[in-house]
Amino acid sequence: MLQSKIILGSEEWCTLPELGIPSIKARVDSGAKTSALHAINIAPFKKEGQNWVKFDINPIQNNVKTIIHCEALLVDKRVVKSSSGFREQRYVIQTTLDIGNSKWVIEMTLTNRDSMGFRMLLGREAMSGRVLVDPEQQYLLGQTTPDNLKEVYKNAIKNSSGLRIGLLASNPELYSNKRIMEAGEMRGHEMHFLNIKECYMKLDAKTPEIHYRGGIILNQFDAIIPRIRPSITFYGCALTRQFEALNVFCLNSSTAITQSRDKLFSLQLLLQSGIDIPTTGFANSPLDTNDLIAMVGGPPLIVKLLEGTQGKGVVLAETKKAAESVINAFKSLNANILVQEFIKEASGKDLRLFVVDGKVVAAIQREAMPGEFRANIHLGGTASVIKPTPGEKKIAIRAAKAMDLKVAGVDIIRSTKGPLLLEVNSSPGLEGIEGATNKDIAGEMILAIEKNFKLK
Repeated sequence: MLQSKIILGSEEWCTLPELGIPSIKARVDSGAKTSALHAINIAPFKKEGQNWVKFDINPIQNNVKTIIHCEALLVDKRVVKSSSGFREQRYVIQTTLDIGNSKWVIEMTLTNRDSMGFRMLLGREAMSGRVLVDPEQQYLLGQTTPDNLKEVYKNAIKNSSGLRIGLLASNPELYSNKRIMEAGEMRGHEMHFLNIKECYMKLDAKTPEIHYRGGIILNQFDAIIPRIRPSITFYGCALTRQFEALNVFCLNSSTAITQSRDKLFSLQLLLQSGIDIPTTGFANSPLDTNDLIAMVGGPPLIVKLLEGTQGKGVVLAETKKAAESVINAFKSLNANILVQEFIKEASGKDLRLFVVDGKVVAAIQREAMPGEFRANIHLGGTASVIKPTPGEKKIAIRAAKAMDLKVAGVDIIRSTKGPLLLEVNSSPGLEGIEGATNKDIAGEMILAIEKNFKLK
């Protein structure tokens, strides 16, 4: 009987083939009843009438770039007491364990093990009747090197079914763009960075084309991720529209990006969808300055140039005299302007909710630096994780839908009247929100593309 059992050391390498994990180091712990697997972005869902759970795992310790996206049948929800005495309700899955030359089905709970030394814990329930443990030994079934581990995961990802995805943007060194490229590659897709300024088009009824520097024809792309800077909105959207003409799936459409960049039109669309915004006035070189100021409740108020971008042409007028002065200055330019009430009680704070494919995947609160204010723009300052209310989530999802955006950064301000929507950004940055929440938002964007192609 003893001869039929596997002898394990206190640490061993194993495989979880059904989850797509080719190699993971496990702590073998007969003192722990339940096995556990490191997981982040855990979300239950329905599949063919059954309860499933999807989650992400960084299978290599201290490596956040290697990400495996997993799905498994949900078998239970269970309260588990950790070694530190902390009680946590966890999702429980069943999956096949491949260790040495043996395979069998085990139960595992899903939990964030970032603070632990191992991505996986093999508990006594999974070992019962099959395993003997020699706690003085390690890696009795074989050891692997960091280089071999990276190669194993590189090959596993390369052999998966992938798409040809183009990232249409301006700066390949930007954090957001680098993360999207990494996330796509880690999901096994062929990623290409396409510099907007180096693309040009052939308009033709029969053979429309997009060319890249050197005359390369950009064809056979499955999907495009447009990340267009405000200063090149017109040309970036024209390129996106050309890809759409070639029947390439664009994560955000040219129409959605165009209307989200039009401050007035976007506010009108939001209002038509029943979404509350700060009271706003609009005028072209107004003659009746006093009535325009009174329309939004008087000073303090925000004055914005309609065509302003990245915070340019945005002024906080704290008195009526200051407001008149700013409006008259813009009037001399014959400019279109927005005048908006200033929400004092927000105290320089707003919320950024990141929406991907109709769901809020992350949220932060941003606080302006002393002496700054936040008025439909992001001025820097600090960011902290926050749990948005159901009402705030609903506003964010409705706003993205009103703009027809699959990816959107939705900015909301809390007021005595309730949450008010400030802005919907069609190319939201990832650095601040990924850094604050530790969530793989770039991966969520890639998953949204896969969902369109029904990849698993």
